[in-house]
Amino acid sequence: MLPDLESLRCFVEAARTLNFRAASRAVGLTPAALGQRIKQLEHQMEVQLFFRTTRKVELTEAGLALLPAARAALESAADCVRAARSELGPAPQDVVLGTRHELGLSWIVPMLPLLRERHPGVTFNLYFGSGQDLELRLSGREIDLAVSSRRVVDPELDGVRLHREDYALVGAPELLRETPLHTIDDAANHVLVDIDRALPLFRYWRDAPGGSDSLDFKQLRQMGTIQAIRAVVLNGEGVAVLPVYLIQPDLAAGRLEPLLGDVEPLHDWFRLLFRTQDARVPLFRSIADTMATQRLQ
Repeated sequence: MLPDLESLRCFVEAARTLNFRAASRAVGLTPAALGQRIKQLEHQMEVQLFFRTTRKVELTEAGLALLPAARAALESAADCVRAARSELGPAPQDVVLGTRHELGLSWIVPMLPLLRERHPGVTFNLYFGSGQDLELRLSGREIDLAVSSRRVVDPELDGVRLHREDYALVGAPELLRETPLHTIDDAANHVLVDIDRALPLFRYWRDAPGGSDSLDFKQLRQMGTIQAIRAVVLNGEGVAVLPVYLIQPDLAAGRLEPLLGDVEPLHDWFRLLFRTQDARVPLFRSIADTMATQRLQ
């Protein structure tokens, strides 16, 4: 059993005054009631806390050892009340935020100063990984938050929408001048660059109204990451479906051109994911509100 706080308060006052009558007045008890509190502590801890005679009161070695810990316990209890009343400011939090590499570098890293400003007391740590890896680490409590556009089906995970993610089928102008891609039939002359076969970005074009799964590219190249796809396409080695936020500067500068413009690819959403049973969900939702104010880049 843990000692109750009132008994500790009685002990601290008795130790401070070395006078049970004066200590009893300080805590609002009778001397007998204060003495009973001290006896309860001694019985519970199985030590003697005071030497008492008719002439004086002294702390024993056990009492001297207990005194600083008892004072700290009372101060901590007072802090509990102040914390609940928000009188101590925000509690320190250590948060690990997972994200895929290109989004983390282009969007989240530049956002860190704002996150620290809006959420004082929170230390933001980053982890870079892929979509499925992020979800597994989130479920396994290795990270606390994850930014992902994957559809989450795990009932123990929840998410807040941050930004819509649009896509475009693109290629390099030099490649398209040599080998045009104006119709579905032209796909047979081109290499499709994608992440992998299991979860292709090309599905955003294929499954859109007017899209088609009958595009028969001469080859599929799997690059594993979006930045690698972008680099290969910029080099004129194929065409790909890529997130518009990532290639907007390339489109504006003419380094990439949109293809088959009569089809508008499907869109997705970036979400901030977290565990539903995490006690910090209100904080996570507040972080999501901050992140949603920052334009994708």
